[in-house]
Amino acid sequence: MTQKDSEREALYTTTASAHGGRAGHVDSEDGQLNVRLAVPQQLGGEGGVGSTPEQLFAAALGASFQSAMGVAARAESYPEFGVMQVRATVRLIENGDAHDLGVTLDITLPDLERERAQHLVDRGQDICAFSRALKGQIEYRLHDA
Repeated sequence: MTQKDSEREALYTTTASAHGGRAGHVDSEDGQLNVRLAVPQQLGGEGGVGSTPEQLFAAALGASFQSAMGVAARAESYPEFGVMQVRATVRLIENGDAHDLGVTLDITLPDLERERAQHLVDRGQDICAFSRALKGQIEYRLHDA
């Protein structure tokens, strides 16, 4: 029998609040995050200065996945292989009166042979909390440098 997530001890907890929806702002309880949001013209908004929930999600996913691959590389004593790059693309897709997300991670691991690079991508999927939560929903594309 497994414990519910709410019953397990958290390594880290954070809380953020949204004010005004897509045209408002988001902030964190500790004051470290305070981001203005803007509705892009593609969604009928005015665009302008401000981020979108999709941009924030892409940034968080990319950073978390890159860190997870770094954890795997250190644990398995990988040699230095250059600066890894993770580019997260998040697409908002209309689905009737609802919306879905399309998520792609483009990963470049320079100076690392393809098989070893693919192993790090696979391990990253096993370690990254976002990847685990979205299992089967992310397209992972490994690129040669």
